[in-house]
Amino acid sequence: MSKKILLLAGDGIGPEIVNEARKVIDCVNEKMSLELAYEEGLMGGCSIDAHGVPLTDETIAQGRASDAILLGAVGGPKWDTLDRAIRPEKGLLKMRAELDLFSNLRPAILYPQLADASSLKKELVADLDILIVRELTGGIYFGEPRGIRILENGERQGYNTMVYRESEIERIGRNAFEVAQKRGKRLCSVEKANVLEVSGLWREIMEGLAPEYSDVELSHMYVDNAAMQLVRGPKQFDVVVTSNLFGDILSDCAAMLTGSIGMLPSASLNSDGLGMYEPVHGSAPDIAGQGVANPLATILSVEMMLRYSLGMAEAADAIAAAVGQVLDQNLRTADIFSEGMKKVSTSEMGDAVVDALMA
Repeated sequence: MSKKILLLAGDGIGPEIVNEARKVIDCVNEKMSLELAYEEGLMGGCSIDAHGVPLTDETIAQGRASDAILLGAVGGPKWDTLDRAIRPEKGLLKMRAELDLFSNLRPAILYPQLADASSLKKELVADLDILIVRELTGGIYFGEPRGIRILENGERQGYNTMVYRESEIERIGRNAFEVAQKRGKRLCSVEKANVLEVSGLWREIMEGLAPEYSDVELSHMYVDNAAMQLVRGPKQFDVVVTSNLFGDILSDCAAMLTGSIGMLPSASLNSDGLGMYEPVHGSAPDIAGQGVANPLATILSVEMMLRYSLGMAEAADAIAAAVGQVLDQNLRTADIFSEGMKKVSTSEMGDAVVDALMA
């Protein structure tokens, strides 16, 4: 039975990197007879240009009818002056909410070939393998009330609400415990319970779940300390579970430990296994159209897609191995280039992964 993938290239470097990912999909589809089919849709600034909104009902319907979604990136300065309610990022948030993609998996894995590209000493990051589980459909990004109001003295005041229901914390907590069971059986819950009531509830719920997962060691850490520890001693972490805002910040911090944010994929899943897969790095409008973007994060997002939503672990393993082989060949895009390596373009890197898959 065929599986349907929705491709959302998006903005900036999105079309370039999704094009390379498509090459990889086509390759494994043909070589391993996966019966994958895909269609394209618009989300972000490109949708605003075409339809006046960052996400249409038709694209949401395409997402619901798909088995998985592959996204490039959204946003750019072209749309920064628009009303906040219709900016490209609102399309991304709406798709997450409409499809209930509550669990965001962000791995921070350092390929041994890129140890010298990390901003930390090699001994601190060698064999680094962290998975951040970020709650994605609640918290301050979605909380109400929100807005900008005028105070009695005429001064403007911006306000947002960080809010979590017990059920929202419980489901991301269970998801994180289950992931930890399949890895190193260590789970660190990150919050700010010494200051925030919502974090106090978060810690209480996590503690309540812990007896059901007695094989997993649960620890707690305040978010400011977690940021420091990611730089001081990142290998102390295995799985980290945290809220939407904290996860957004910490996952980008963890990304730089791996040498380049251009290497990191992500998965956003709902309870039925439908996922939207995207590179962590964003639309990078400053390099769009130059052919220098690193497509490996998007290609590795395809690897995650095959593994988590499509149940095609053999194909996923093949892509992961192909990326490793390409790095062994000393091929590097500009973001991971160092002396003695061979600098390649976006399309050349994609072609090299395809060649490794076909070998």
